[in-house]
Amino acid sequence: MIDRRAAILGLAAFSFAVPAAAQTVPRTQEEITLSFSPVVKKAAPAVVNVYTRKIVQRRNPFMGDPFFQRFFEEFGGGQTGRRMQNSLGSGVILTQDGYVVTNNHVVFGADEVRVVLADKREFDADIVFADEPSDIAILKLRGTSGLPILDFRDSDTLEVGDLVLAIGNPFGVGQTVTSGIVSALARTGGQGRRGAPGGYFIQTDAAVNPGNSGGALVDMAGRLVGVNTAIISRSGGSIGIGFAIPANLVRTALASALSGETSLQRPWAGIIGQSVTSELADGLGLPAPIGVVIADIHPQSPMKAAGLDVGDVIVAFEGQPVGSVEELSFRMAAVGVGGAATVDFFHRGQKRSAEMPLRAAPAALRRN
Repeated sequence: MIDRRAAILGLAAFSFAVPAAAQTVPRTQEEITLSFSPVVKKAAPAVVNVYTRKIVQRRNPFMGDPFFQRFFEEFGGGQTGRRMQNSLGSGVILTQDGYVVTNNHVVFGADEVRVVLADKREFDADIVFADEPSDIAILKLRGTSGLPILDFRDSDTLEVGDLVLAIGNPFGVGQTVTSGIVSALARTGGQGRRGAPGGYFIQTDAAVNPGNSGGALVDMAGRLVGVNTAIISRSGGSIGIGFAIPANLVRTALASALSGETSLQRPWAGIIGQSVTSELADGLGLPAPIGVVIADIHPQSPMKAAGLDVGDVIVAFEGQPVGSVEELSFRMAAVGVGGAATVDFFHRGQKRSAEMPLRAAPAALRRN
């Protein structure tokens, strides 16, 4: 097993199924009134607004044509040169000295970053960590100390149906809180446009809108369970399908930033894998379509060094189930480089476990 920082664990237990004996008429004001305000008072001060500026070059589309170039400049009001492009997002304070997490797509290409706290104080910020595949960026506020922070919750302890709050700055209207539940776990998606997230997410029906990106998804104890990152929408507004990056990956990103890394150092699997389908499960002699089957493996693969080979089916990593290539990638990234991790797999129908070394890919195999 690997040696990692101890996770801050805890469960906020809620149930909508009340035993008959407990179904009584409310008798006090506290029983009558249900409010999330204590959670909001605890969590909201650590959620910030992130404003960015990017200098872009404005080009005359008729450059090179004497007549149309002059027409554009005299009548189109179009002078060549630079202009400022602004964008807006949210963020979460993770350390008292000013490390803030947000989405990479919020600050990508920014020349200036300004962060506004819930108490209206404003600070300039530097981008010290930017990881496009995970869509995580870490900012460092200048000249700060004693800031309010959010504690992490082990996101692997979340269950579908848990109550959550989303806090951010949708559409630039100001800090806003919405409530909902965890709709699904282990949602996966392919890599999209530059800066768009791909991978493994928590799904929630708490309203998430443009501007919420980088904001907090918190549990009923006010702990960070995820960072809001994307929505599915045909109109541009929330339709109750939002996605958040699990807190465990955010915690690894923060640890990397604090150690001086500028992006996530991911362990190398050295395999080509495929999610197991019903047809594959029958052919492999598995009890159900679970795990990731190894279709090809590099001679230097850490998994090969651990004893895995083509045709083996990976079903768990560090005790957590693996149902897709994206989930395996997330599990490995959340652990980070260094030490070893336990891999559970099926080999010719027999379940086995092995210790896989966690190391980065050889320099010759890394892609720029």
